[in-house]
Amino acid sequence: MEQVVIAGGGPVGLWLAAELRLQGIEVTVLESRTEPDPHSRATTVHPRTLELLASRGLVEPFLAEGVRIPGGHFAALPPRLDFSRLDTPYPFTLSLPQVRTEELLAEHLRSTGARLLRGHRVTGLEQDDDAVTVHVLGPDGPYQLRTAYLVGCDGTRSTVREAAGIGFPGTPASAWAWMADTVLDAPPPWRSVSNEHGTVMIFPLPDGVHRVVGNDTATVRTKPGPLTFEQLRAKVLGITGTDFGMREAGWISTFGNASRQADRYRHGRVLVAGDAAHSHFPAGGPGLNVGMQDAANLGWKLARTITGSAPDGLLDSYHAERHPVGVELLRSTHAQSGLMIDHSPMTLALRDLLAELITGVDEFSDELAGRAAGLAAAYPADPADGAHPLTGSRAPDLRPAGAAGGPGLFTLLRAGRHVLLDLTGRAGPEFAALAHATHPGVTVAGGPLAASRPAWRGVTAALVRPDGHLAWLTEEQHLPTLVTAAHAAVTATTAHPAAAIPLH
Repeated sequence: MEQVVIAGGGPVGLWLAAELRLQGIEVTVLESRTEPDPHSRATTVHPRTLELLASRGLVEPFLAEGVRIPGGHFAALPPRLDFSRLDTPYPFTLSLPQVRTEELLAEHLRSTGARLLRGHRVTGLEQDDDAVTVHVLGPDGPYQLRTAYLVGCDGTRSTVREAAGIGFPGTPASAWAWMADTVLDAPPPWRSVSNEHGTVMIFPLPDGVHRVVGNDTATVRTKPGPLTFEQLRAKVLGITGTDFGMREAGWISTFGNASRQADRYRHGRVLVAGDAAHSHFPAGGPGLNVGMQDAANLGWKLARTITGSAPDGLLDSYHAERHPVGVELLRSTHAQSGLMIDHSPMTLALRDLLAELITGVDEFSDELAGRAAGLAAAYPADPADGAHPLTGSRAPDLRPAGAAGGPGLFTLLRAGRHVLLDLTGRAGPEFAALAHATHPGVTVAGGPLAASRPAWRGVTAALVRPDGHLAWLTEEQHLPTLVTAAHAAVTATTAHPAAAIPLH
């Protein structure tokens, strides 16, 4: 019997499979396409996704191929969101076609020993208390697989979600836009315009190609048919007053603003992630990024559940933590779609006001920037339980003070284990003994890693989850009490409690 079967070999399914393999879980990925789709709807890699890649030692190939675009945008407003003030090593958006993202992730996955079967399409399923029977149509005909868990990463029309009986409520498309990959002889110095005629955004892709995205007032509420190159060129010209020397388009597509979310991310032994869990207007390009964060959240939890080292309720926390993130995703993209689709004088005035706030109020701009970059997602714990305010937030790339070139937190996370940080520099022997006594174990690092960050001042120890979020923090100064608290925090992450740790 398979341990995990993943339906869908896009970025989310590939990343989830790699996360499971990092934990030693056997994985089979079933992808209906025989080759990656050369036409990339998703081209935007956000800073948080780059951090996830860095936390597994995979970011360099992406940086080498992608085009770095300073900052991000909100609703295609002309002033860019400034990422330079964000606490990340990657203060930019990376423009990279999804086909290359898939190819790079597939190359990594093959190195882990996972099975990626192309031309194999999931057609149905049945589950019982012990396993899931997956019905598959492969190149040689139909067959079945028996697996402990099945994860649907198979897109907005997910067969897995529908066959499992997971609801997908929301709203149908009421407005439409278009996108194209074009060659421009005179690309603009700016990247967006919105007026009474419509909206156009233009940004670079590798190899001299530009992605053009937009909608026009005359047809925004009418579901379009296939768009020709001349029609596309005329729309851009009508909105901006120029065609920027547009002389060819390798791919033209249309899309709507339908907005839906799975009502539960887990049903028994079946789970959903990525577009199978949430569908939305692609304002700011968050879909691929939020999906990969779904996978990062789910991977270590599912692995712990399969190996029997998970505390009670760990797998259920996948829905509890990621569903609210999906709610916020739909709220944000819905709001942005309204600002991008409605070209009435009132909406244009609102756009002007928001543009002034982004330009003139740093706190407002920084809040939007953190959300757009993917850095704001958090899984807050109840303060009534004594949790530190930072609990559940994403941990930055903490680095040892004064240790030039020393490993930062993202490097320490590469093994996919919890990382226990001794920020006092005094609890090293006790923390090392604690790590040795635990199953599946933690990585220990020490030193004043966070002294320069105001929110971290006073923190003496922290436990970081494999997905880079903070499981526990303390400001306890008394060493015996500190070690006891760390022991309790580490023990809470596993079904096999650690032995008591003597003080040295």
